[in-house]
Amino acid sequence: MRVLIVDDEEGIRQVIKEYCLFEKYDCLEASNGKEAVELVKANDIDIIILDIMMPKMDGYTALKEIRKYSNVPVIMLSARNDEYDKLLGFDLGVDDYVSKPFSPKELIARIKAVTKRGNIEQDIYNYKTLSIDFLGHVVSIDDREVKLTPKEYELLVYFVQNKSIALSRETLLSKIWGYDFFGDDRTIDTHIKMLRNNLGKYRNLIKTVRSVGYKYEEE
Repeated sequence: MRVLIVDDEEGIRQVIKEYCLFEKYDCLEASNGKEAVELVKANDIDIIILDIMMPKMDGYTALKEIRKYSNVPVIMLSARNDEYDKLLGFDLGVDDYVSKPFSPKELIARIKAVTKRGNIEQDIYNYKTLSIDFLGHVVSIDDREVKLTPKEYELLVYFVQNKSIALSRETLLSKIWGYDFFGDDRTIDTHIKMLRNNLGKYRNLIKTVRSVGYKYEEE
């Protein structure tokens, strides 16, 4: 897999590169958005790690240019933790968003999760006697179909796609309900409660992460 790392800080690029090389990923680097656009045009890239605040061309502008000819997955990096920045990024086609400072190990986990999403619907997910047929949109436990609402199903699939990653309520709202949904934390909490109830003996796979949100983790 080839990763394009775009950040004007060489130290950050080197840290990300070190962890990517450990995973045996090929790495390309760019110090600004303009370089990133040219590298995407000239190379086959599997995922982009893209900073927002950069000279010559910022991350948002670079992403707009890249999206004109490529749907390559993008994880956005930013030292700013503004909700507007995140929503703008998602509207432009960002697949995930990581705020600085970040854990390199978590970033690698997010890279793996994002790159798997394109292929996940070709597979059937199995964990013990829990099964998800992504093509048929069928969830079963002990070979019996579990009746989930559409949102419960979408939540479960998103959790599985992002296994072991802590997901904020804000992220879940934007990804599952959409950016124009005027909900609040209770919307997420209520659906998580119902989903857990429907999962029965597998309810504990969805764990509460204090002060953050939730994550799906196999035991």
